[in-house]
Amino acid sequence: MAQAATRFIQPDVLARISSLELLARSVVEGFIAGLHRSPFKGFSVDFMEYRPYVFGDDVRQVDWKVFARTGRYFVREFEGETNTRLHLLLDMSRSMDYSSGGQTKLTYARFLAAAIAWLANRQRDACGLALFDTEVRKHLPPRATRAHLHLLLRALEEANPDAATNLERSLQAVAERHRKRGFIVLISDLFTDINTIERALQHFRFTGHNVLVFQILDPQEIEFDFKDVVELLDVESDAKMLIDAKAARAQYQKNFQAHQDQLRRICGLLQIDHAVLRTDAPLDGALFHYLSARSRRRG
Repeated sequence: MAQAATRFIQPDVLARISSLELLARSVVEGFIAGLHRSPFKGFSVDFMEYRPYVFGDDVRQVDWKVFARTGRYFVREFEGETNTRLHLLLDMSRSMDYSSGGQTKLTYARFLAAAIAWLANRQRDACGLALFDTEVRKHLPPRATRAHLHLLLRALEEANPDAATNLERSLQAVAERHRKRGFIVLISDLFTDINTIERALQHFRFTGHNVLVFQILDPQEIEFDFKDVVELLDVESDAKMLIDAKAARAQYQKNFQAHQDQLRRICGLLQIDHAVLRTDAPLDGALFHYLSARSRRRG
């Protein structure tokens, strides 16, 4: 990716931008500019209204000029196909307020949600937002106007972690509000009981929604590379514990890997896209993952 584009996508640079609207615009413009030189083949500004050819499509709709340039078959979407009802669901529970250094998980999630909302508006998709912890605290139904985008970005700026998590109740409440099929993007650390996660995600699949889950994690939550004795704080219960980090690392990583394996199994069974994002990772990979999932959406 071009260096000039990448500088707008690195998390440490984004943290210095005070306006979420400016940040979202910079990320999306940098992402689109970088697609021309990126390893992500199949998307560019020209491809925003294309999707890959699948068996059963009318071959007369294949864009042969695009095929000549890329060697891949793409079908140009009609306006009715292109527009998507997108629902952004952002976990703002207290566990999302963690950081081992850099920005918190919630800050990173806010960056990602803002960029996706801006990109959706650029594609004329109707985008809505739900902020939740133990329940849905803020809800904006999907709209495709620029004024609505400003409201959504303002809601993201005002999101503050202040409670524990009740993923199942929150997602069930959102699913009951939106029975018409749409595209759900859940942004959370998914640090809750695995059976609760499964029941929560089932609400959307049973109602026919397409679902993409972005799991936001701090690098230390993956690596657990602490030194000596450390004090761990459960930010949702305020419980504290002193542990020998070196001695506990192997067991922690075993438990963490088991949790991740279960998540992958559940998402596979429910045909849900699942992507793990570290808070020190640039956003271009996440945006490409979003566009890829959107392009696979049918109906």
